[in-house]
Amino acid sequence: MTVRPGSAAQDGDGPGAVAARFTGRTVTGERALSGSLTEVALDDGRVVIVKRAEDADAVRAEAAGLRWLAETGTVRVPAVHGHDARRLVVDRVARGRPGERAAVRFGRELARLHAAGAPAFGAPPPGGPVEAFIGLAPMRNVTGGDWPRWYAEHRVLPYLREAVDRGTVRPDEAGVVERVCARLPELAGPAEPPARLHGDLWNGNVLWGADGHVRLIDPAAHGGHRETDLAMLRLFGCPHLDAVLDGYRQTAPLAAGWETRVGVHQLFPLLVHAVLFGRGYAEQALAAARSVAAG
Repeated sequence: MTVRPGSAAQDGDGPGAVAARFTGRTVTGERALSGSLTEVALDDGRVVIVKRAEDADAVRAEAAGLRWLAETGTVRVPAVHGHDARRLVVDRVARGRPGERAAVRFGRELARLHAAGAPAFGAPPPGGPVEAFIGLAPMRNVTGGDWPRWYAEHRVLPYLREAVDRGTVRPDEAGVVERVCARLPELAGPAEPPARLHGDLWNGNVLWGADGHVRLIDPAAHGGHRETDLAMLRLFGCPHLDAVLDGYRQTAPLAAGWETRVGVHQLFPLLVHAVLFGRGYAEQALAAARSVAAG
């Protein structure tokens, strides 16, 4: 990896300059990974990632979320070196292969992360904005003390309304989701305290490290129900998921009937994806709602 004359690393506002500013090291090279990610090599042998976002609140939310997860000493996350209004600098994760032993360890660590708790459902990380994001979709971290009501009002119905406004969900289809929301007090299972969630725990945000430890990236961290993180892992697939769940339950058993509630917790990410990516995810959300309603 080398720095080319005239490259962004020599630009006072480019990824290399940002990495140098927040790490205090000299940049020896950089490589663009995508339109928003740049890998930057430092003179001490480390490699960091400079991530660019269009919204200052998105950068602030991600940095605060990573630090909030890291302070628990449970699941590993890339170290945050700093951020400005548009860029975030974190350690690069050396990638390895998924394995069963790492999966069990990840499950145990995830259980301990959730047990670290949050002040309330919807609570943002300290220093994180109320107007946060899940992926590219806005997500408001408004707090509440009653999970069924909070989940309906601040995680399901806002995205249902947006999907209807965009024409992704037809108005005559929305009722099935609304009826599930109305029944959430009976569908939610035993009351649990707010858990400290990653919040966007799909497989792409689970990195299997070369050292045998999982790292989590790109959180939409907030206080929520722990089954939401687990439902998202199942929704989008995760290597060795059974081993992850085994490790989790060895550390923190799940409440009876948790498997029947997976569809309830998947409504949130499915509707977010319906807003961002269209009708296919809307149909999955409606199917999940119908299954929950029928059960």
